[in-house]
Amino acid sequence: MFHFIWLLIVGAVIGSIGGAIVGRDHPAGCGANIVAGLLGSFIGSALFGSWGWHLAGIAVFPAIIGAVIFVFIVSLISGRHYN
Repeated sequence: MFHFIWLLIVGAVIGSIGGAIVGRDHPAGCGANIVAGLLGSFIGSALFGSWGWHLAGIAVFPAIIGAVIFVFIVSLISGRHYN
């Protein structure tokens, strides 16, 4: 149970870092950051492998890069710019 909670926390932090790097934040808040972080970690590890620091089983650097890619693509599809 604690691993799942830790996974959600790390996903939220990675998603918020990805949104800050892109400069576009989603108004859904923490839930959107968790989704962006977890999907970003999947995308990042699929594209760049599993290197660097690991938190809760997530490779941090590829996850941040994947979250940046995910947030950028979602912002292009939605056509909105959130600050």
